[in-house]
Amino acid sequence: MNNQTSKAELTIQDFTSDQEIRWCPGCGDYAIVKGVRKALAEIGTPPEKVVFVSGIGCAARFPYYMETYGFHTIHGRAPSFATGIKLANPDLDVWVVGGDGDMLSIGGNHTFHVMRRNVDVNILLFNNEIYGLTKGQYSPTSKIGTRSPSTPDGSLDYPVDPALFALGVGGKFVARAYDIGQKILPEVLKRAHSNNGASFVEILQNCHVYNDGVFEQVRDKGSIENQLFCEQGKPLIFGKDRDKGIRLNREKLSLEVVSLQDPGVTEADILIHEETNNILAKLLAEMRPPNGPMAFGVLYADPVQSYDSAVQEKVGHGTKGICDLNSLIRKGHTWSV
Repeated sequence: MNNQTSKAELTIQDFTSDQEIRWCPGCGDYAIVKGVRKALAEIGTPPEKVVFVSGIGCAARFPYYMETYGFHTIHGRAPSFATGIKLANPDLDVWVVGGDGDMLSIGGNHTFHVMRRNVDVNILLFNNEIYGLTKGQYSPTSKIGTRSPSTPDGSLDYPVDPALFALGVGGKFVARAYDIGQKILPEVLKRAHSNNGASFVEILQNCHVYNDGVFEQVRDKGSIENQLFCEQGKPLIFGKDRDKGIRLNREKLSLEVVSLQDPGVTEADILIHEETNNILAKLLAEMRPPNGPMAFGVLYADPVQSYDSAVQEKVGHGTKGICDLNSLIRKGHTWSV
């Protein structure tokens, strides 16, 4: 972006509104808003050049708590509003915020198309695997067997994996972080902002009222053995003692966990993370305990021209010699009724 200022000029307070935060005490959204404010201060875009767009749900309150422009729109349609904002004013940094229900259920179609078109917006999907605002019904990401007011005997639905969804619809930047991961979250957000095109970040978020501890294995204290932090060009090694790694099983064409302490296993056997490898990104996105660690960081980044950039080029080379609407609609085939 050309509208960045010196990082020293902005602080977290510059992005903190005067609105009282009204999420449930202990909600993971508190940590996310903290991480977002930190990232924005370090990115350096002036608040008046930043817009947050949300739909409906707990996450949708986000724009009120940011000292930027914001739109609290309708259920599932935040990506469509964001597309219009970016096309109308390409100089703005546009961020889309929504939950797993808002963006993958009623809004799944809109999330799909903003990713497919590769509009230069940053999409933050807060995934708590439940509907929080409407009192705990199961969501598109809820695990099979989830008991809720709408599935008292346990959900039978196969869940959607947000990162796999983004990769499957053609997303060119897909990442994953978690709410209390205050080291990785701002860094992932800064990478998302630097991407020229649609950036999709799944953020695991704990809902301690209706789905407490659903990500306990991968986000809570002591879960380091189940966390794999992906860095471009570096081996996929993890664990408290950095003694485990990810290797490609060539017979099954799948990823497997190996111990660097096992005989015959060396660091040369460990896969190197390559962000432009779409197949590797999909394999990493679907990996989770007990079959391996959960992957965090930038899973995939292979930028191409953004949709809004292409639109601006098209406008710049528009039809010449047409001076009014009446002339335009009569240029070509017309019919009289």
